[in-house]
Amino acid sequence: MHEYQAPLTDMKFVLRELVDLKRLAQLPGFGEMTPDVADAVLDEAAKFAGAVLSPLNRSGDLEGVRWQDGAVLTAAGWKQAYDRFAADGWNALSCPVDFGGQNLPRVLSALIEEMWNGANVAFALCPMLTRGAIDALELRGTKLQRETYLPKMVAGEWTGTMNLTEPQAGSDLSAVRTRAVRTDDGRYLLTGQKIFITYGEHDLTGNIVHMVLARAAGAPEGVKGTSLFLVPKYLVNADGSLGARNDVHCLSVEHKLGIHASPTCVLAFGQNGGAIGELIGEEKPRLGVYVHHDERRALLSGDRGRGSVGARIPDRFELCPRAHSRHRGRDTGRRTRGDPAPSGRASDADAHEVSDRSDAGARGRGCRVAGHRALASGCRAARTASSIRRSDDSRRQGMVHGKLG
Repeated sequence: MHEYQAPLTDMKFVLRELVDLKRLAQLPGFGEMTPDVADAVLDEAAKFAGAVLSPLNRSGDLEGVRWQDGAVLTAAGWKQAYDRFAADGWNALSCPVDFGGQNLPRVLSALIEEMWNGANVAFALCPMLTRGAIDALELRGTKLQRETYLPKMVAGEWTGTMNLTEPQAGSDLSAVRTRAVRTDDGRYLLTGQKIFITYGEHDLTGNIVHMVLARAAGAPEGVKGTSLFLVPKYLVNADGSLGARNDVHCLSVEHKLGIHASPTCVLAFGQNGGAIGELIGEEKPRLGVYVHHDERRALLSGDRGRGSVGARIPDRFELCPRAHSRHRGRDTGRRTRGDPAPSGRASDADAHEVSDRSDAGARGRGCRVAGHRALASGCRAARTASSIRRSDDSRRQGMVHGKLG
C-alpha cells in the first residue's frame, strides 16, 4: 500500500510564485510569515500526513465506526492520531492568537488542509467542521461565548459540527422544522431532528459544540425565519468545566458508500424537554452566519468542484499510474505527475492541479488583500476545458460520499 506523499514542490511553487509573501507579511499579525517559515510548516505537515494520517486511511475505512447505545466509537488508531494532531498544534494553525491560535495566513493553512484531505479525508472532516464553527463564533458570537468555547475548540479539546439537514428538508432550508423556544434566562430550548451530521457524535474529545439551524418561536416561514444556535453536547459551567449532559443524542449512524471512518449521524434534540442552546448573532439573520460556515466547508469539501477533498482524492491514484489509468478508463502509460505529455506541453491534469491549488489559496482569508489577484490570475491561466470537466467529477465524488450536515 502506497502512502500519501504531499506535492510539496507544487505547493511551494504556489506560495513563492503566485503569492506576494512580502506584502502578505505586512498585514496585521502576519509579520513573521516568511518563505522559510512557510516551507518549514509545509514540510512538517507533509510528514504528519504521510506517517500518521495516511496509514489509517484504509484500515479506518475497512473498520468504520460503531454505534453503541447512543455513543459512536471511532476506528482503531483514530483517537491517538487526533490527540497528536491537537497536541502538535495543527488545529490552531490559522486560528486567532487571542484564543490560543497561531494566526498563520489562510493561504498557508489551505495548502496544509489539502494534505489532510489527500492523506485521510475521513479524518480531515472533523477539524474542517471545527474550524467552520470557530469562524462562526469568531464572526458573530458574544464576548462570553468566544471566551467560553473558542480556547477549547482552537486547542482541539472540543470539536464542532454543522447541523442543517432534516429528514423532510434536504437542500431546502426553508423547510427546517427544528424549533427553538426562548427561556427566561435568555437561552433557548431546541426540539427536532437532524440528519447527515458529520462527526455529530464520537469519542475523540470531551465535548462537541453543535451549530444548529433552527426556527425561533414565532418566526416566519421560509429561510428568513431561521437562526443559528450553539448547542453543546455537555453544558459548560461558569468556571469552564463540563456540566450536565445536554438533551442531544445520536440515534444512529448512516451506512455510506465511502469514508466509513467518518461518523455521519442522526441527531435528536429535545427528546427529554429540550436541548439547551444559545443564539449566535441575532434571530433571523437571513443565513448570514450559516453561509460563512458553509462557504468554508464548501471550499474544503469540493462542493464548488475545486475544493481540497474533491481535488486531492486523485493524488492517491497518481502514486500508482497503472491503477490510475484503470480507474479513469484510459491509458496514461508510465508517465507520472510532472512528466511532459506527448504533445510536449504540460498535461491537462497538471494544469488542473495548479488551478486547484491556486484557487484554494486565493480563497484563503489571509490572502484577501495580498496576492489574491495574482492567485486568481494563476487560476485562470492554468484552467483548461479538461479541468472544467474534472470539476464535475469532483461534484459527483461529493455526492457519492454524502452530505456534511
